[in-house]
Amino acid sequence: MAKKASTLFNMTLTLLTITAISSASLGFMYQLTKTPKAAAEAAKLDFAIRAVSVKYDNSPLTDSYQIDSYDGGMPLTCYPAATGGEMQGVAVSTWTAKGYSGQVRLMVGFDKEGNIVGISVLEQKETPGLGSRMTENAFIGQFGGKNPGKNKLSVKKDGGEIDAITAATISSRAFCDAVNRAYMSVKAHQNAGK
Repeated sequence: MAKKASTLFNMTLTLLTITAISSASLGFMYQLTKTPKAAAEAAKLDFAIRAVSVKYDNSPLTDSYQIDSYDGGMPLTCYPAATGGEMQGVAVSTWTAKGYSGQVRLMVGFDKEGNIVGISVLEQKETPGLGSRMTENAFIGQFGGKNPGKNKLSVKKDGGEIDAITAATISSRAFCDAVNRAYMSVKAHQNAGK
């Protein structure tokens, strides 16, 4: 069998064939994993809402709505918790870009008086063993039952009530920023009469 000459046409045809096969394979795998990934993300979100909310009998995922961040940043998603049609509280998916290693996302639950019911860390990329300790109950527990409108939820170095994580003050400040963002955005939304 004779060896084909290496021409621009043959090389282009080979490259286009490989590209088409690779693209089709990637598209197929994306479609194959799209539904399971979405279901896993919804289950993670539902778990976080349950962990931080007051008791409810509605469907917070279905009843969710977005509000503007009080400072004009990315919008926040609210998951209302109601029993018998009466609002009992809200879980807020909040964020901050002030983390040591980038964005930190939290789910913060408030009762109808604005007191913190619970907090769950949705995403963080902080330094393992330092800032990543924001996921531990020893740190998160400091926020339970506190009202950001009445309590100064910032680290003690900044005159607040929160003990920073040792050697991770930036991460601690970021966590406080995300919690305060949730509270202030919900209050601004309520005051706007929406």
